[in-house]
Amino acid sequence: IQAGDLLMLGAIAVGGLGYAEGGRLAREMGGWQVICWALVLSTPLLIGPVVYLALQHQGEISAKTWWAFGYVSLFSQFIGFFAWYAGLAMGGIARVSQIQLLQIFFTIAFSALFFGEHIEPITWLFACGVIVTVMLIPQSLAYALLAGLPPEVGLYASILPIIAYAALGSSMTLAVGPVAVASLMTASALQPLAAAGSPDYVALAMLLSLLSGGMLLLFGVLRLGFLAHFLNHPVISGFISGSAVLIAVGQVKHLLGVKAGGTDVFDTLVQLAHAAPGTNLVTLGIGAGSVLFLVLARKSLSPWLVRLGASPRLADIASKLAPMLAVMVSTALVAAMRWDQSAGVSIVGTVPQGLPQLGLPAVSMASVGSLWLPALLISLVGFVESVSVAQSLALKRQQRIQPNRELLGLGAANVASALSGGFPVTGGFARSVVNFAAGANTPLAGVISAVLMGVVIAALTGLFHYLPHAVLAATIIVAVVSLIDVETLREAWQYDKADAMDLLATAGGVVAFGVEVGILMGVAWSLGTLVWRSSHPHIAVVGRVPGTEHFRNVTRHTVTTESGLIAVRLD
Repeated sequence: IQAGDLLMLGAIAVGGLGYAEGGRLAREMGGWQVICWALVLSTPLLIGPVVYLALQHQGEISAKTWWAFGYVSLFSQFIGFFAWYAGLAMGGIARVSQIQLLQIFFTIAFSALFFGEHIEPITWLFACGVIVTVMLIPQSLAYALLAGLPPEVGLYASILPIIAYAALGSSMTLAVGPVAVASLMTASALQPLAAAGSPDYVALAMLLSLLSGGMLLLFGVLRLGFLAHFLNHPVISGFISGSAVLIAVGQVKHLLGVKAGGTDVFDTLVQLAHAAPGTNLVTLGIGAGSVLFLVLARKSLSPWLVRLGASPRLADIASKLAPMLAVMVSTALVAAMRWDQSAGVSIVGTVPQGLPQLGLPAVSMASVGSLWLPALLISLVGFVESVSVAQSLALKRQQRIQPNRELLGLGAANVASALSGGFPVTGGFARSVVNFAAGANTPLAGVISAVLMGVVIAALTGLFHYLPHAVLAATIIVAVVSLIDVETLREAWQYDKADAMDLLATAGGVVAFGVEVGILMGVAWSLGTLVWRSSHPHIAVVGRVPGTEHFRNVTRHTVTTESGLIAVRLD
């Protein structure tokens, strides 16, 4: 008996124990109709290891693939085993079938990671959609929290915007949806106007998305893609780095389980220091444990999976799906231990089930007057960030990105988000990289992801009731810390200190005064540098290089000059 056989036999044993324990619990609670449904869904997962066990001994499965399938099967059966306990703790036997459906969902994703090279292209395209959806669920919930919106709004912003971009955008792999920076800008724009999470706040978020989408569509029709040049790379890098610091500091309160506000980073730190004695230790344990797990998964999970037999590409994708595993485990723990009641752990609570209703947000001139500038800044920053991500991925496949079509695609995505109860969206770097690495080469993968997200919203939102806010905060913190761009600052300082000062001015402005003031400071500094350089050009006196028709700087080269004649060059 080989080690791979033991893994597979372990998967079968765990699956059998799960069914036996589920049957016992169902008899006690009278839920046989649910048991029948769950068995119908889960039986293929138990039969799969048996079939592969037979094929392996017939020599039809390689050892590497065998090991991979063993780990996938074992993992999926463990999900099925705790599904009974988690389902009962999260609302009774009716939750069990939902978690078994979720088991099928994740088993498809993990199986696709290991067997993607051996399945048909259309099947692999579906697998790409599943993988991106698995990554999108925790991000959508987390970024809605960051924007000050109810969690379901993040899910709503992950359906129609993806389909709208697929119809008009030019990138084959860009994954559109809620992102950290746009969520922070949304919160910054709306918090002075309404209470976070209130119906008025949600309506203003929809209006902000509608204004942003309208501006992007107008820019696309007028072919104004060149507007992105007003935000040069140091400004964008400084803005994102400063925003990352602002976001990370703002999420610490959720890790500690305390209430702390603040108008800027320094004020927030002072408030956190005052609130620290009231730290909820259970919440801190959940949050700190999640941060540690996500950091280790980002740094070590991929090499570990490669050693187990996964290809480097697929191992890298799997490491990026760690947030969903953190969500699942923490939700099951809080539900089973009732930490929301016994320990005061803050949870997401009830997430409305069902697809969003379509409709226009309420529009008033006062609201438009307050939101037009934030909408413009969100449009420009989101456009530049999305085009940068799309171009970097397109170059690896010798594809081309059309900036004006990107304006139309992102504009349509934001309008669709507004119509479906969402908030401003743009292209996400992490999801796009996963989409690219998974092998997606058509926008259809995004459409599949949107459809699957619709299934989640229509049938599975009840599973997020016990999701701790601390885990969402950990997801945000680990994601944004990687956005702090020290390398660009180092290179800019070495080659052009004016650009480095531009980056520092933008980042410092965001940290000290907020996102809008910060980016305006960066643009102002950049324009000021341009004006100063234009009014103080380098003027070189030149002479002719002997024996040639070339002219060079007299202070750097041996040249000949004519008395009574001076030749200059303006640089």
